[in-house]
Amino acid sequence: MKFNRSVYQALTMIGQFGINMLVPVFICSFLGMFLDKRLGTNFLVIVFFFVGALAGGVNVFRFARRIYSSDTEQSAYLHKGRRKTGEDK
Repeated sequence: MKFNRSVYQALTMIGQFGINMLVPVFICSFLGMFLDKRLGTNFLVIVFFFVGALAGGVNVFRFARRIYSSDTEQSAYLHKGRRKTGEDK
């Protein structure tokens, strides 16, 4: 049975979208809950939740923009950590 590589690439991309959105929301929500307990307040969790949602939205937007501006979908999420210098081009 031959596997279709593009299906796995698409599933990986969907997973990355989810991770890019959910991780900042969870981190900021838990930070808000922690600060609420420490400071005796009850509104910081809501504020930090929206900050995390905004950060996650920015992450997803940047990721999607990188996908559509690159030559291939694979190069959008594999090995894009370094900027190209004059010698690498």
